[in-house]
Amino acid sequence: MTQANTYDYIIIGAGSAGCLLAKRLTENPQKRVLLIEAGKNDNYIWIHIPVGYLYCIDNPRADWRFKTAPEKGLNGRSLLYPRGRVLGGCSSINGMIYMRGQAGDYASWVAATGDDAWSWSNALKRYKAFEDYHGDANEWHGKGGEWTVSKQRLRWPIMDVFRKAAVEAGIPSSDDFNQGDNFGVGYFDVSQRKGWRLNTSKAFLRDAAKRPNLTVLTEAVVNRLLIDPMTKNCYGVQYIKDGKTSEVICDIAKLGEVILSAGSIGSVQILERSGVGATAHLHSLGIPVMSDLPGVGENLQDHLQLRMIYKVNGIKTLNTKANTLFGKMMIGLEYIFKRSGPMSMAPSQLGAFAYSSPEQKSANVEYHVQPLSLEKFGEDLHCFNAFTASVCNLRPTSRGSVHIHSIDPEVPPVISPNYLSTDEDRKVAAESLRLTRKMVGSPALQPYTPDEYKPGKQYQTDEELIKAAGDIGTTIFHPVGTCKMGRADDRMAVLDSQLRVRGIHHLRVVDASAMPTITSGNTAAPTMMIAQRAAQLLTGE
Repeated sequence: MTQANTYDYIIIGAGSAGCLLAKRLTENPQKRVLLIEAGKNDNYIWIHIPVGYLYCIDNPRADWRFKTAPEKGLNGRSLLYPRGRVLGGCSSINGMIYMRGQAGDYASWVAATGDDAWSWSNALKRYKAFEDYHGDANEWHGKGGEWTVSKQRLRWPIMDVFRKAAVEAGIPSSDDFNQGDNFGVGYFDVSQRKGWRLNTSKAFLRDAAKRPNLTVLTEAVVNRLLIDPMTKNCYGVQYIKDGKTSEVICDIAKLGEVILSAGSIGSVQILERSGVGATAHLHSLGIPVMSDLPGVGENLQDHLQLRMIYKVNGIKTLNTKANTLFGKMMIGLEYIFKRSGPMSMAPSQLGAFAYSSPEQKSANVEYHVQPLSLEKFGEDLHCFNAFTASVCNLRPTSRGSVHIHSIDPEVPPVISPNYLSTDEDRKVAAESLRLTRKMVGSPALQPYTPDEYKPGKQYQTDEELIKAAGDIGTTIFHPVGTCKMGRADDRMAVLDSQLRVRGIHHLRVVDASAMPTITSGNTAAPTMMIAQRAAQLLTGE
């Protein structure tokens, strides 16, 4: 008889990947599944109101509240590095933008892994399987899946003007950024349902939680994986809840598996505490080595956004609308009665994909344009009308790392993204700032006399622009790659192409850390696609 604490699958992390996996794996009523989440339930109201990300990030109710080490490329600055600590994970606090990346990203994955299962055409089938698109089902989009993809419920005149300016600068208008070539400018599709944020807990877990074969454990921090040092079988998980240490067992005799879906930061922490990682680093912490994998925690990639701010005249932005009591009242009433307006806003509304220089083979920079401005996240909006045009290098060549420096699971790791550490990334940064100026200089914006507030027109040479990029650059919250998939001869590959951890049996990593290279856009949807692939592998579909 199966013991009460024995499961066929143990999933660690109820985020973008874990919630989807929990639903897929419990479709077989014979399989007992345990989902372990370090955070609380997602019944915090600000998770579900789109603008509520402002109150979730850097809030211990929903965020691990990580910070980076001081970054040389950012002129010594340290950044907030939000990661979801709540049911739904980062899908409960992210920007809600639905973005798959571009076809070339997946060709790179095939090259890195030798597995055509990761091609764009195969990935597209998986996206369509969980998608409920706002339009009709077609060759690009699915209908009837759990994940609602909606049009935004607001428009801003300044955004429409910027879109026209981008077209004048040579960027075509686009209504869909999810067809494999994203070159264009248009409004983002968002992960919302009738004006509410859609997180993976709501989309996948609510139905799955009704099934008797799923157990969801919240506020339980995984300390380490249980690995037999002789057989290298991962046979369970040790976790801490309410100050008590407990263990749960995976039924590996029935080909059960432990699935690590704690994200690009969390999965590394758990692997290293469990003795999976670089031998020298583990020995320095007194951790017995179960598998020498030097790639664990390396290959960290992230999108660095350069936030350019322009003052404007003669056109309203959210800055002045939200800076009066009457304006705030009207914003609140519009959301209460219509589920629209600024409270339904994703952090960025208008997007653009462009070439930073003619030598690029596909769109290599992405814009997130906002009808507002502020000095830094968490501060009040400026008192003047302005918009922000954030631009990020979609395919950075800089590589960073994340590693534990304590065996205590509540001690944050050392996160070093290593932004702007390559000549190529610094070159693209300078080109991006100049491209933004070209767009803002287009005729459509001139009636509103745009004035560059940040970084400022005084920065002109490549060297000055790189310095400016270090001053205004900040994370756009897309860390990936720290447990990358790869070929057998790639010493730094942590996983094989089926997401199995090298050297350890019955253990997979299924989250954004598995990406060999970062996708050209926002990373939540690709993480769900990876989970869809894992579910297919585990269920034999």
